[in-house]
Amino acid sequence: MGKIVAINASPRKGWNTDTLVQQAAKGAESAGAEVERFDLYRLEKYTGCISCFGCKTNRNKGRCVCQDGLTPVLDAIREADGLIIGSPNYLGDLSAGFRCLFERLVFQNHTYNVETPCCSDRRIPILLIMTSNAPDTMYLDMLKRYTRILGELVGPTTVLVSGDTLQVSDYSKLDWEWSLFDPEKKQKRHETVFPEECRKAYDMGASLLNRQ
Repeated sequence: MGKIVAINASPRKGWNTDTLVQQAAKGAESAGAEVERFDLYRLEKYTGCISCFGCKTNRNKGRCVCQDGLTPVLDAIREADGLIIGSPNYLGDLSAGFRCLFERLVFQNHTYNVETPCCSDRRIPILLIMTSNAPDTMYLDMLKRYTRILGELVGPTTVLVSGDTLQVSDYSKLDWEWSLFDPEKKQKRHETVFPEECRKAYDMGASLLNRQ
C-alpha cells in the first residue's frame, strides 16, 4: 500500500514524542503501509545544510550531496509515500536534530526559480507532531511557518500538538523544585489526555496515505 518513513527527532527514547511517533507508525502499519523508522539522535554524526549548493546542479538536482548520518534518512524519504516526524519544542522552536533534517530536506528541493520553485515532482503527505510542556496553542504561529514551507517543498502537512506534557516520571526527585509546573496536574493530564492523543496519532497515521 505504500511506504512511510517515521522519524523521532527527540533525544529521549520512550517519552512523549517518541511514543506519539510510534503510535502514528503503528496506525500506518495497520492500514497496510510499510514503515521505516529513524531516531535522529542515534544516527552517525550529521549537520544541517552547509550551503554548498550541490543540490542546485543539474547532476544532483533535488538531492543533498552532503554525506553523513542524515544521508540514509533523506534517501528513504525520497522514495517514501508519506512522512511522520515528531519533535519536542525546545526554547520556542523544534529540536536541533529536527532543524538539521528540515534544512537538508527542504533546501534540496528549493530551486530559486520563480516559475518552478520546487524541483521535486513527488509530493508526499506529512504528519508533523510537536510535544511541549507549554499549552497546546502557544506555538501555533511557529508551526504554521513549518507547515507552509513543508507544504511548498515536500508535501501537504498536518500537525498534531501535545502540550503541557509530563517531563519526568517523578518531580519530587529533582535536585531543585520546578515551581513553574504543577506535578499533580501534569501526571493527571498524562494519564487522561495523553492516551487520547496517542489514539489520535494512531488514527492520523492510519489515514496518512489517504491524503496523497
